[in-house]
Amino acid sequence: MLMSRSKNKNRFAGVIRHVPHEGLGLIEQSLIDASIEFKYFSPDASGLSQAGFDMLIIMGGPASVYDNYPWLQQETGIIKRAVAQQAPVLGICLGAQLIAAALGAEVMPCAGKEIGWYPLAPTLAAGDDPLLSCLGVAETVFQWHGDTFALPAGAELLASSPLCPHQAFRFGRAVYGLQFHLEVTGAMVSDWLSVPGNQVEVNALRGEAGAAEIESDTGRYSARLQALGKDVFDAFTAL
Repeated sequence: MLMSRSKNKNRFAGVIRHVPHEGLGLIEQSLIDASIEFKYFSPDASGLSQAGFDMLIIMGGPASVYDNYPWLQQETGIIKRAVAQQAPVLGICLGAQLIAAALGAEVMPCAGKEIGWYPLAPTLAAGDDPLLSCLGVAETVFQWHGDTFALPAGAELLASSPLCPHQAFRFGRAVYGLQFHLEVTGAMVSDWLSVPGNQVEVNALRGEAGAAEIESDTGRYSARLQALGKDVFDAFTAL
């Protein structure tokens, strides 16, 4: 059982991390403030079923859902069981794509990559959503992805962007997929830009000045993003 934890213990969040530099970020402080214990698990989710958890968080990473990695199937199976047991589930970027796939939706390349700071618009449904009602009419958020997903059947679309119409969704009461990165701090953005493979990707999309432009935008938009991130992740831990 995924949720076979004693009621006299603190709540526990299982966190699937695909690459070392894509950790919880701002989500970590929300978990701490809510007295929720957490632990990182490897992409194959080994040990996660045995550990038991009250909520599941799936971070981003460079893989695609349609890649032929055995751990992707294992991870999707964990998500399906968590959804079936009505555990709160939060997916960021690749995590959101994996949730969409677990719910039967197609994941495919986006019309264009989004790497850096891009506009985001909430839908009308976001205004009543427990997590994303804090979004303004127009926000600028951090993105790093080349894939997107179809909206799962029965899911509520909560946010969109010009290049990627499906940016956020809620399925049921407590399953959320966010294509964008509300969890990043300015230091995390710098760390991501310093990863050699990421440097190549940024240069290919935005030219050699791309990293400097992203760093400049981070100084402009990071404070608002961190305020949004705190509101959203505090709300998630309260589900």
